[in-house]
Amino acid sequence: MTLALRLENLSKTFAVGKPLIGPPKAHVRAVRPLSLEVAQGETLGIVGESGCGKSTLARMLVGLIPPSTGTIEIEGKALDNADATAFGKLIQYVFQDPISSLNPRKSIRKILEVPLKRLHGMSASERETRIREIFDSVNLREEFLDRYPHEFSGGQAQRIGIARGLAANARILVLDEPVSALDVSVQAQVLNLLAALKAEYGLTYLFISHDLAVVEAVSDRVAVMYFGAVVEVGRADKVFSAPRHPYTNLLAGSAPVVGRPLTPPEAKGTELPDPLNPPPGCAFAARCPRASDICRTEDPALTKMGEDQFAACHHPLDP
Repeated sequence: MTLALRLENLSKTFAVGKPLIGPPKAHVRAVRPLSLEVAQGETLGIVGESGCGKSTLARMLVGLIPPSTGTIEIEGKALDNADATAFGKLIQYVFQDPISSLNPRKSIRKILEVPLKRLHGMSASERETRIREIFDSVNLREEFLDRYPHEFSGGQAQRIGIARGLAANARILVLDEPVSALDVSVQAQVLNLLAALKAEYGLTYLFISHDLAVVEAVSDRVAVMYFGAVVEVGRADKVFSAPRHPYTNLLAGSAPVVGRPLTPPEAKGTELPDPLNPPPGCAFAARCPRASDICRTEDPALTKMGEDQFAACHHPLDP
């Protein structure tokens, strides 16, 4: 297996209430130390509740924010956050809201020219050829190049966002809720486009979403995050059909399915822990029906629990 991406002890801590002079009042660990490997050509789905650290992780991967600890390796090369060009050539971000991610004052042609100029130093004729190729690959007409972002529908704007990622010639795309703002029929078109582009260009995807059905359909493997940590990793079909971590089981059972009654809500007092005062031991213990004393004192490590399946749990579910 050839690795496209390797994360080693990657974490992010934010200072809270920092005065002009002196130390901050507190710190929030948005992402706790995690390690992951993603193979070339793979789609890794990343799921979890809002606030679990998915988007913070994604922003670290593309160099938008520096990690507090750990390393990011792309194709065996450790990346320095100060080297924005190296990040841009290898990994690109496709944003959740396609309209707001595009500069409203620039035409689509000008937007797509930026990575070709800054990252690859292409001449005007080379840029024009490359832009036409990219636009054709995302099934958009060439006449759209001289229009502005507000003139497009959400589906068209998302295709432009994908085209911008392809313009940098990156081999890894971080897709942050790429279809959540689109109508269901348009979602299918964009997902089919992403599958075709992956096959054509040999891309690797990190697919972040709240929609578990979409994640299961498009992902080879899934990483489940809770309170800034990865609590389960495995093949997409196994993670949702035979979860080993109780949180994954709760997440899968909470997803609406046509013809199935909604899961009753959890009891009161089972909200996410306070990030300013995290509990000792397993962060999910207060919500877990299997929790014991060890869960409230020792944080479980991510442990192999079957073929290609890992979970961080003292009392894992039976397969």
